[in-house]
Amino acid sequence: QVQLVESGGGLVQPGGSLRLSCAASVNIFSANAMGWYRQAPGKERELVATITSDGTTNYVDSVKGRYTISRDKAKNTVYLQMNSLKPEDTAVYYCNADIFPKAYWGQGTQVTVSS
Repeated sequence: QVQLVESGGGLVQPGGSLRLSCAASVNIFSANAMGWYRQAPGKERELVATITSDGTTNYVDSVKGRYTISRDKAKNTVYLQMNSLKPEDTAVYYCNADIFPKAYWGQGTQVTVSS
């Protein structure tokens, strides 16, 4: 059973930074891709960033230049560094693992950007 545990969310002022972590119970390098999604109140869940097995990264346009996805093989952990945060970044952030033939989700961590 694949387990993903997110941490690092919280309340931050506009312009601030947070780093989210996703600790996996499996070898993350065996996944086709690892990703971060977010869901704001009243909105659909959206893809934020992904990193594939070969290290290729991809970002939604709204976070390009501000967010960075990375991974640590020794810790089996994926990170999302979020800088220059804006109020519209407020959402529950979910970690995702695409491990054929299924996709797995963490429980989510709340990020609130407010003054």
